[in-house]
Amino acid sequence: MSTQRDTELPILAVEGVSKSYGEQIGCADISFDLWPGEVLAIVGESGSGKTTLLNCLSAQLLPDRGRARYSMRADGLRDIYDMTEAERRFLMRTDWAFVHQNPRDGLRMTVSAGANVGERLMAIGQRHYGNIRASAVDWLEKVEVDAGRIDHSPRTFSGGMQQRLQIARNLVTGPRLVFMDEPTGGLDVSVQARLLDLIRGLVTRLQLSVIIVTHDLAVARLLAHRMMVMRNGHVVEEGLTDQVLDDPQHAYTQLLVSSVLQA
Repeated sequence: MSTQRDTELPILAVEGVSKSYGEQIGCADISFDLWPGEVLAIVGESGSGKTTLLNCLSAQLLPDRGRARYSMRADGLRDIYDMTEAERRFLMRTDWAFVHQNPRDGLRMTVSAGANVGERLMAIGQRHYGNIRASAVDWLEKVEVDAGRIDHSPRTFSGGMQQRLQIARNLVTGPRLVFMDEPTGGLDVSVQARLLDLIRGLVTRLQLSVIIVTHDLAVARLLAHRMMVMRNGHVVEEGLTDQVLDDPQHAYTQLLVSSVLQA
């Protein structure tokens, strides 16, 4: 996978983002640039702060300090925390997407699979029923869900199919930046493998910029160009994924890697 670092502004420039809950640190002084077409993995054990950071970066949670500037299509870099709530909601409907660990958090379970995909298209102004349905069929096929299930409720889908549907719902509008929170968590190993292959193919083909949170180092190695290792809200190591995993420098990263090798 390649990125466009030589020719573009970063798609997201993060400086000193920090969030605490009383005396408990969620994330502390996080800074990095994400480049167009780049996948960044944020890894660590439960409670390391990776989900807090992801929620801050996607503006679902506002930090106590710091800024995160997003490269708008026409206006250059803008601090997402200075935007209005309406502007941030518009970004999440258009340029951004968020794939939840539990697909039920990212789907409407009371409407059909096709309606789940179509609703996002309608949110950006599409109104032609035939075109919307055709796009839904196309995206169900792209995520390897039988298009004949377009009128079925997501409740009738397996967990893996629900996750594929959530991905279709998120990507149908052509977002530039995708946030993923443990997208293969809770799935059987064989289902995880097929889903990871699907995600990797879509990321490469669509040249998506992605920030993915995972505790699974194998997921990071397969999908990410770079990774950040978090512990107790702090980034303890970062770098190219293969370099970090093959030659970890921090004792905590070494422990994570060795625990995987011994499993």
